[in-house]
Amino acid sequence: MTKLDFKKQKELYAPATDDFVLVEVPAMWFLMIDGHGDPNVSEDYRLAVEALYAASYAVKFASKNGHEADYVVGPLEGRWWAPDPAVFVDRSKSEWNWTMQIRQPDWMTAEEVAVILVETESKKKLPTVGQLRHERHEEGLSAQIMHVGSYDDEAPTLERLHSEFIPGRGLEFNGKHHEIYLGDPRKSAPEKLRTVLRQPVRQAWATGATRA
Repeated sequence: MTKLDFKKQKELYAPATDDFVLVEVPAMWFLMIDGHGDPNVSEDYRLAVEALYAASYAVKFASKNGHEADYVVGPLEGRWWAPDPAVFVDRSKSEWNWTMQIRQPDWMTAEEVAVILVETESKKKLPTVGQLRHERHEEGLSAQIMHVGSYDDEAPTLERLHSEFIPGRGLEFNGKHHEIYLGDPRKSAPEKLRTVLRQPVRQAWATGATRA
């Protein structure tokens, strides 16, 4: 049985570290959950991530047993937003809204996943699993870069993205700031963490105005 690894899609999970690149991000299936606040101290955030992993591994085992299709559970991802994007540059984490998500295989149907979520919530005694949703999401044209280092050291890169790369190419925001966490902060030194920083964009003329 061949094991699929989403991360081998280099254009999506292995951008360069030295400069931004533009990439077309296709529609993909995810398990998602929404929340608000500083991820470092929020109990809701901790429970959300716990539920995502529990359900994602349950889907993996169901896929292997029911479809004879195995894969590596995808990395944790987060889409972040706020009324003022500057809070991501100045790290005002208490003002952050988030959607945490883990990619799911295309061949698992919505009906199958719905049953798995109910079973996981019951077996694992994790009520937060009931807040998960299985959703197809497409970002389209996006600017991205690989950040190596602490999450709190992302600010200069994000500032360059917001104030130089995007306006310098006649682009504007077209979705939420997106991060893909390829390292485990529990096991890796902060300076060795690898995070894909991604921002969906579009041509500014598409809406008749550029972002202020």
